[in-house]
Formats: sequence, structure tokens, C-alpha cells
Amino acid sequence: MRIDILSIFPEMFGPLNQSIVGKAQDKGILELHTHDFRENATNKQRHVDDMPYGGGQGMLLMPQPIFDTMDKIPQKSEKPARVILLDPAGKKFDQKMAEELSQEEQLIFICGHYEGYDERIKTLVTDEISLGDFVLTGGEVAATVMVDAVVRLIPGVLGKVASHEDDSFSSGLLEYPQYTRPEDFRGMKVPEVLMSGHHENIRKWRLKESLRKTLERRPDLLDKYEPNEEELKMLQSLRENVQDVVE
Repeated sequence: MRIDILSIFPEMFGPLNQSIVGKAQDKGILELHTHDFRENATNKQRHVDDMPYGGGQGMLLMPQPIFDTMDKIPQKSEKPARVILLDPAGKKFDQKMAEELSQEEQLIFICGHYEGYDERIKTLVTDEISLGDFVLTGGEVAATVMVDAVVRLIPGVLGKVASHEDDSFSSGLLEYPQYTRPEDFRGMKVPEVLMSGHHENIRKWRLKESLRKTLERRPDLLDKYEPNEEELKMLQSLRENVQDVVE
């Protein structure tokens, strides 16, 4: 995959050269390029923003530096790149979207600053995406998070496919609790079932704990989840236990 990021602060993407994303680049699985679109501003002061027509607060990113920078980015293949505009008004980013984007050959992120964008910039864009219902000072942090979430899903980046298939949100449920050595740490013991070596009992325990955590912390996820017969029975039992506690 090739990822291009347009930003006036390209130095903010240093962390993407570390850890899993950095290793993906070392393996040749990922090409990551940052582009300072201020360098393509044609005005004498190299300004990339201006006041909006009609008045209003703040400044808007001008189209010219963005368009000229986009013109210089090579296309990786015949398939057009997905061009992502980081915008608080965009569709909220989630795991399903990360999985979808990980299948692409090329992604381009446009990071804004100031009050917003000249609307004509959006003619370049295939997706307007938001990290969540809050406003950041710029798109760089959001782009870093999205790139990290997407890259780890590219085949070959993590050791095993199962490494991310059991992640919270990938299955539709939150991930079950996990433990490592020592077995007893300051009086806190690893659940006996995990020490038993009985794979079926471990599977059932993990599934039930995953359902429990989701029910307690993110019940909204269960509204979209389609449980099988086994999971329905577990959920019924968990809900009955909660009701007993309330009563």
C-alpha cells in the first residue's frame, strides 16, 4: 500500500516511522510519503489560508496549494486512490472503516487547519472522515490514528491474521480479559479456567467475558450484533444476573 499525507506540519508524522507502521515500511509492505502543501503555495508569502467570501470567523484553506500538491502525487496503480479529507463533519471512523481502507492500494489524507476548507477542495475527495464528535486543532493527529489503525490490518503487517481478528470491534464485541505470568500477582489470580488447558472451556469463558464486557460498557454495540444461539443463551444469563443485582 502507498499512503500520502498532505499537511503543513509533516514533522508531526514522525511516530509513524516507529513500531508496527515503521516495520511495515521496512518490510516494503507500506510506502509512506508526507507532502508539505505550503511548498506549493504560489503567493509570495506562501499563505495557504484566506478569509471566507461573505464574511465569517476564521480562515479557510485555499484550493490552489492542495490541488497543485495533489497533481504531483504519483498514482500507484490504475485503480484511483481513496482521498480522505479529515473533517469533524465527516463520517465517524470505526473498525469497519479501517478494515475497508486496508484493502486499498493507495490512500491520500488531506489534513486541514484553521476554520475549514474551501468547498472546491472537496471535489478531489472520495471520503470525508471524522475521528469522533470533537474538534482538534488540525487533521494530523486524526490522520496518524487512522493510518495506524489501517496499516496493522494489511496482510503481512502483523504476525498472524488472528492477531487482529480478536481485537475489540473486529468481531463486533469488546475483547475478553487476558492474563500473563505470574499466576498470582499481589493476591490477584489468573482465572482457573485459563490454567486448565481445556480449550473448549477456555473458548466459552472468553466468549462469555467478551459478551459481559460489551453488555456492561458498550451495550449499543449489541444493537447491531447478531448473536448465534450459544451467545443468546449467554446474554440471557448475563442479563438475568444483572437484573438480580438490581433487585
